[in-house]
Amino acid sequence: MLQDLKLGPEYDGFIFLAESARNPPSLRSHHHAELELNLVARGSITYVTGDGRFTFGPRTLLWMFPSQEHQLVDRTNDAQNYVAVFKPSLIARSCHSDPYKGLKRKKAGPGQVLHSVLDPETFVFLRKMMDHVMVGSLDPDLLNRESGFGVGSDFRYRHGDPDGLNAGLHHLLLLCWRFQQAGTSRKQAISLHPSVSKAIELLSDDTWGGSLAQLARQCGLSEAHFSRMFARQVGVPLNRYRNSLRMARFWECYSKPVRPTIMEAVYEAGFGSYAQFFKVFTASYGQGPRACLRV
Repeated sequence: MLQDLKLGPEYDGFIFLAESARNPPSLRSHHHAELELNLVARGSITYVTGDGRFTFGPRTLLWMFPSQEHQLVDRTNDAQNYVAVFKPSLIARSCHSDPYKGLKRKKAGPGQVLHSVLDPETFVFLRKMMDHVMVGSLDPDLLNRESGFGVGSDFRYRHGDPDGLNAGLHHLLLLCWRFQQAGTSRKQAISLHPSVSKAIELLSDDTWGGSLAQLARQCGLSEAHFSRMFARQVGVPLNRYRNSLRMARFWECYSKPVRPTIMEAVYEAGFGSYAQFFKVFTASYGQGPRACLRV
């Protein structure tokens, strides 16, 4: 799914610090026109892309290219990771010589996530630089809440010094690519069973509304065996994964220009009842939907 990151023309990209304690999980598979860079500062984060699952720990620099479909499927409770994105126009202006041509690619190799583990000194330097580039941005609580599928359909990224931000992103892009070339990569992919890959594909289809038992049968396994395999390979229990997809669909529906009622959005997202939605929402946001949405 192509995701609109809602970046105004005055910005060449954005950067913020995603934190598990403040950033609700959104497991919707997506890609976007912008190049995405992550730096894991604490804990670990887990992505599924293609037919592989990748878990990255502290000091890991990783890249998601514009045509690379990816899902953030799990994080440790203490996870913190910087997320920076760069518009294609910035990359075109910034990358002319041979060492930087790799930044113009549309995707990594099949079943790969380009990444590098930084040495401690480089990691500390880069983290301080990212903190400086973020100065003047929106409140961290707001950025964490609105990232991905935001509460407000009119949400737009803002920074108090667009020129300073753009200059910082330019420098950050080239510097991180140099660190990528000098760092150490580790093979961390777990290949997904074809049945698990098929389930992810089916669950990502908004028109598919079968039960978990039907999903298991369609993937050729018993429900119990399938549930265990899915949780082991993806790192997230099947019910939690499906409810997170429903939550992403709820935000898509609720953020439409002609806003539906909460109940209309709940059922369009695939939740079986308001009680189920309330439980999932509260677990993600720490408060009920009516308090969070101020209705």
